[in-house]
Amino acid sequence: MDVNTAIIERLEKVVESLQENSVKMGQLLAVHNEKLDKQDKVDEVLFEKVDNLHASMKRETNDIKKGCERDIRKIDERLRMMEKKMWSIAGGLVVISCIVSPIGSRILTSLVGTSTIGGQQTTINGSN
Repeated sequence: MDVNTAIIERLEKVVESLQENSVKMGQLLAVHNEKLDKQDKVDEVLFEKVDNLHASMKRETNDIKKGCERDIRKIDERLRMMEKKMWSIAGGLVVISCIVSPIGSRILTSLVGTSTIGGQQTTINGSN
């Protein structure tokens, strides 16, 4: 009977040890669950901040894009205006240089020929 009693005592110690380990494991799991819950909350806050930052950056990017497009349109309008003025000036210079040149003067006098000034007919070359 001593052997049985010794085995039973030993089994009781093992069962007690297993119960203590089970309680400790439950406490450890509870602590881990708390930590996981806290981490989930932190992750949720971080993801929300990242989403807000992304939305803010998208708004700012769109504002910058619209501003750049507006500036490009303004520059394009200015360039077109300058180009028109340049071509007008170039055309005027061509006309003036043709009129002033000897060949242009001859063509102009042949086209105009004579004109009437003060009731008298005169020619361009100065004779009546």
